[in-house]
Amino acid sequence: MLPPPVVSFSNSLSSPRDLQPALAPLLDALAEWRMTMAGQMIVLESFLRDADLLTPDAANQCAGLRQRLATDRLVIAFVAEFARGKSELINAIFFADAGQRVLPATPGRTTKCPVELCWDERDPPRLALLPIDTRLRPETLADWRDMPEAWTTMELDTSDTNALVKSLSQVTATRYVSREQAHSLGLWSEEHPDDNPPSTSDGRVEVPAWRHAVINYPHPLLKRGLVVVDTPGLNAIGTEPELTLSLLPSAHAVLFILGADTGVTRTDLAVWNQHLNDPSLARYVVLNKIDTLADPLATSMERQELIERQCLSAADTLGVPRHRVFPVSARQALSARLQNDSFGLVGSKVPVLENALRDELLPQRQRLLSTAVISQVQSLQEQISRRLRELRRQNAEQMLELRALRGKSSGRIGMMLARVHSDTEEFNRCAARLTALKSVQQRMVRGALAHLDASHVRAAAERLQQALGGGWFNLRAKPLFADVCRTLVEQIDRAAHDSVESQHMLTASFRQLNAEFGFTLEVAAPPDYAPLRDELGRIEQGYARYFGVGGRMRMNSQAFAEQFQRMLVSKLRIVFDQAASQLDAWNEAITAQLDGQFRDRRQSFRRRKENLERIQEATGELETRLVDVERVDQQLLEQADRAFVLTAALRLRAQQGPSPVTEPAAAPTALTAAPVAAPAFQKSALPAGIQMNIGEHDDAASQVDLYLPDLQLNFRTDQLDAALAPPSVAKPLGLVHSDGVRPSLEPDLE
Repeated sequence: MLPPPVVSFSNSLSSPRDLQPALAPLLDALAEWRMTMAGQMIVLESFLRDADLLTPDAANQCAGLRQRLATDRLVIAFVAEFARGKSELINAIFFADAGQRVLPATPGRTTKCPVELCWDERDPPRLALLPIDTRLRPETLADWRDMPEAWTTMELDTSDTNALVKSLSQVTATRYVSREQAHSLGLWSEEHPDDNPPSTSDGRVEVPAWRHAVINYPHPLLKRGLVVVDTPGLNAIGTEPELTLSLLPSAHAVLFILGADTGVTRTDLAVWNQHLNDPSLARYVVLNKIDTLADPLATSMERQELIERQCLSAADTLGVPRHRVFPVSARQALSARLQNDSFGLVGSKVPVLENALRDELLPQRQRLLSTAVISQVQSLQEQISRRLRELRRQNAEQMLELRALRGKSSGRIGMMLARVHSDTEEFNRCAARLTALKSVQQRMVRGALAHLDASHVRAAAERLQQALGGGWFNLRAKPLFADVCRTLVEQIDRAAHDSVESQHMLTASFRQLNAEFGFTLEVAAPPDYAPLRDELGRIEQGYARYFGVGGRMRMNSQAFAEQFQRMLVSKLRIVFDQAASQLDAWNEAITAQLDGQFRDRRQSFRRRKENLERIQEATGELETRLVDVERVDQQLLEQADRAFVLTAALRLRAQQGPSPVTEPAAAPTALTAAPVAAPAFQKSALPAGIQMNIGEHDDAASQVDLYLPDLQLNFRTDQLDAALAPPSVAKPLGLVHSDGVRPSLEPDLE
């Protein structure tokens, strides 16, 4: 669980730390937790590589998990009509420490295009602006992100606040074009005059100068993974399909800002119904500008009653619970933070909104990451254990063979050499069977992948286009779209069915190979496509509303319909590409397991032959070989010890979550492995199937006993810290069965 809140907003508060946003300390803790686990992943991956235990599949898993930990983001989108105070609220919650407004929020100077505030350390601080003329091109916003040359960029001087504010004012820039040009840009419609931008007496139309803006700014909260999306007005939202179909649905929270003095206006309700009326979104309704309701003739109680009536009215109109409506004064909160006025900050009620975001969003992000880490580490543990078992089995075979030669004549050794030669030839015969098995597997996987080919998405889009007669404004569009989505889900289901059939074939084949040739092959479960089916359902739900009455009017615009179709195809292809990638990864892991065990077994036969030849040539070589084999087995045991400690520590850290924050944490600057402190061990936080007893010692360290179903590992917490150090300084740990006896060198070979 996330640590308890540490920010209190009593009237006695006065320090800058007391006035910081409630999100700040827990974002710090969450970022430090992610960086700590990423550092532990680096240590684990380095150890596995040095010990020759890192298979290609394991390497891909480690890299993917490290990437996710390092780049995880918390996206909060602010949505409202013009002049509702979005930018002021963003300044108040996130950027008051700059000493003044960072985003332009004065009357007449509001953002005219969607703005993303984020931090990517690979790029310098800068403002990237996509010209509005790109709307004349067929590429989607996602396509333009991969074309940096198309963007206008401005370097940001973060040391000069005035220069920074001046640079960021570019997001308010506009230009004048003819009505024909505005129509071509998708920003003017004769059918919807109320949505059109302002125009002059000579017929020129004021349009945004930019289509999209990305501000790469090294603010502490942005460094910790926060991404803020500022969306301007109904017209900008409605004319940019990617904004409503991609950016908003992918946000972890959407703040819908209303004016406390106006309540829910007609245009507010249009924004809500057309773009936010989706219960799956984490929606927060913010009733801003409650300071405008101040009445010198009204008592404080009467003013609070007026605010409450506005909140109840907004909740009833939008169909949300009352506790999801937050009355605030962004201007008062920003002023209070700039002046260190704790009383004014409490009066602004912004801390109540911040606490709600903190208490709901951050635990959710932690749970998702914790589940992902534990799942990946569990998979790594299984792979490591499987490989170590196979290596110890092969080593034990050599040990049995060498011990049987004690006191035997050279003739006996020659017979053993002949047996090894015979065993090697017999084993080599399985190469043809492995080749045939891989061929069958590849054929079955190709059949499954055929269901996930992008051609199905293109065919679905073409079918929909043809059925609608080239026009998306059609009363039959919605049922046709639903039928197309069902067809695509069926393709996913067919791929899943073929994957399960492939798994059954491999299970039977592996059982025979293990029995005949001593392999330890295991078949992992095929990819679970249920999340992708759910994603297709969300895409259908999100896009289907554009086939309703309100959406059909926009679909009547050719430019909008073309963008809509490109976005739909792009989203569907992403789902199918993900399904194909998962199936490819599963197939590659199986192939790598087959090739790896075949290679290891051949190496084992070669080592057995070399040992016998050396013994035959030199007297006394037998005991030397025995010592070598015993040393190898000891190394494998130590590797098992260390692998267990590293993976158990990582799983434990994932389940514990961020540490409680009592002081502001510094921004993480590098991925470093943090030692696990003794007080961090708690039985309730252990992974499933593991028990722990803690006993105190005379020194500062504690004795920790971890129990698995058939395994007990005893170590001191200072030894666990050492396990995170390089192998040269890590203390060797003892791996013992529950009866206290180290496993024998001769495993059961039956």
